[in-house]
Amino acid sequence: MTRSRLRVGVLALQGDVREHVRVLTELGAEPATVRRPQELLDVDGLVLPGGESSVIDKLSRAFGMQEPIRAAIAGGMPVYGTCAGLILLADRIVDGIDGQQTFGGLDVTVRRNAFGSQVDSFEVDLDVPAVTGGAVHAVFIRAPLVEEAGPRVERLAALNDGRLVAVRQGPLLGTSFHPEVTGEDRFHRLFLEMVRERIG
Repeated sequence: MTRSRLRVGVLALQGDVREHVRVLTELGAEPATVRRPQELLDVDGLVLPGGESSVIDKLSRAFGMQEPIRAAIAGGMPVYGTCAGLILLADRIVDGIDGQQTFGGLDVTVRRNAFGSQVDSFEVDLDVPAVTGGAVHAVFIRAPLVEEAGPRVERLAALNDGRLVAVRQGPLLGTSFHPEVTGEDRFHRLFLEMVRERIG
């Protein structure tokens, strides 16, 4: 018997977990917080929240989550990373702290804190052809930036100067900004569509 609702995990080691859980719930999914490898086996997709990428990296190793998440990504699990989550999905980081690692899978080079500190946070409206309903109001908080993207990476959104802030590669989705904190749910809707496609 198939479940009527998509079960989507939110990696709950650090960061804005509750905000993602709220958006997923409002969209009719069944969110589950994920802290242990066994819990990863029970979800159809995974959200990597915003927070501090180096802290999430260290905690993922401490909790034995790094390799299971890497294996899930390699196996085709849909994963959506926002802000720090995008950094964790990237194959390459610029300006990471010493020893910082990622889960990888997304063929991009990402620069941490590309726009400066917390006081340099800003908001902007983005044109995102992949979603309907007009411009996406995006909030950037100590945000990363996609500096390079491989040939298989779909460029979903960029700033006016052309710098990439949203990308997709197969079942992997990443945004530099935080749609979960502004009530913007269209990227989560897109992600849930990706999860549905994956599980058929």
